[in-house]
Amino acid sequence: MSTPAQTPQAPGKGQPKVGKRSTRETARAGGLVVLAVLLTLFAVFNLKEVKVSYVFGTGKAPLIILIVISVLFGIVLTYLAERLQRKRRR
Repeated sequence: MSTPAQTPQAPGKGQPKVGKRSTRETARAGGLVVLAVLLTLFAVFNLKEVKVSYVFGTGKAPLIILIVISVLFGIVLTYLAERLQRKRRR
């Protein structure tokens, strides 16, 4: 018995291109690398401990930790505000 010969398909005919990245993907990857380097440098330069006043007391913490917590808190508040706004529109 003979097996049918398989004909190679041209790229774009059901098979994705392998190994080629678009200019947009390359720029995005480069941008992410630059952002990661900048964030790392930002963290390294903000290791100084600062005094923090809480509602029930005070303490010391590295500045970068306070910045990260503030950013995360802002992200959560923004998400909740957008979600509430979407609910009101419905």
